[in-house]
Amino acid sequence: MSTTTIRVSQQTHAVLREMADQSGTSILQVLEKAVAAYSRQQQLEALNAAYAALREAPDAWEQLKEERAAWDTTLLDGLEE
Repeated sequence: MSTTTIRVSQQTHAVLREMADQSGTSILQVLEKAVAAYSRQQQLEALNAAYAALREAPDAWEQLKEERAAWDTTLLDGLEE
């Protein structure tokens, strides 16, 4: 894996070092996990905002609810309860 150098404040570096020491991993691994978690958080926030906007459009929200209801009836097709 190739790497690159980034600049962080001394305070951030100290926090990363402490987290790495506590978890028994490297600063790189801590940073990679942090970036992945932040990325997931950003995606979920965008998804939540999109659903909030969809709820503000009554026709679109009703259409989504109807589509979900249609899919819900297919979940057990051919299966006994």
